[in-house]
Amino acid sequence: MRIRLCLAALSLVGGAGVVTLATPAASAAACTDVDVVAARGTFEPGTLGFIVGDPVYSALQRRITGKTLSSYKVNYPADLSPTSAAQGNTDLVNHVSQQAAACPGQRFVLVGYSQGANVVDNSIGISSAGAVVGSPIVATLPAAVEPRVAAVLLFGNPIRALGKSVTGVYQSRTIDFCATGDPICQSGGTDVAAHLGYTANADAAAAFAAGRV
Repeated sequence: MRIRLCLAALSLVGGAGVVTLATPAASAAACTDVDVVAARGTFEPGTLGFIVGDPVYSALQRRITGKTLSSYKVNYPADLSPTSAAQGNTDLVNHVSQQAAACPGQRFVLVGYSQGANVVDNSIGISSAGAVVGSPIVATLPAAVEPRVAAVLLFGNPIRALGKSVTGVYQSRTIDFCATGDPICQSGGTDVAAHLGYTANADAAAAFAAGRV
């Protein structure tokens, strides 16, 4: 698994086009207090993502007490195809919009790792076009939903290598981890192993979110 992820990280730049399937429409789920919406990294296994999504959700369950939590795995290929991040962008916005309409009191924590960070960036209006496995924005969260996004948790965010970051209304609610030497988020980085070490930041990210829900 580790070797495969290392190879994926090394091959992220300029992967050849791959045939992809259309992303099915998201559907509303139970009305919990907090819905954790996670976009996994390229080829990342796990329920929400072995390196980031799963450990972050476990940490959130420990940190957020007295509230009910649910999770949603963004439905997208998470591969090297040129439309992969765009499909995730569409699915994330569809899911959160439908949940917000069905559950007026629900709040959201958005989690994105590697390509999944591109998905989240696009969804909150920060284009990942030009970044590793990035894409132009195809959908953004509606203005009415924005106040209900409690926290944005990003790891190995490819737009960082372009000198970009989350700005605007979501900036104060965003924590964006980029490990030293990570070639996906740090221009000139050469330490592929650094891109695989974000499990270590799961509790810090959960603490950040728990103070905002």
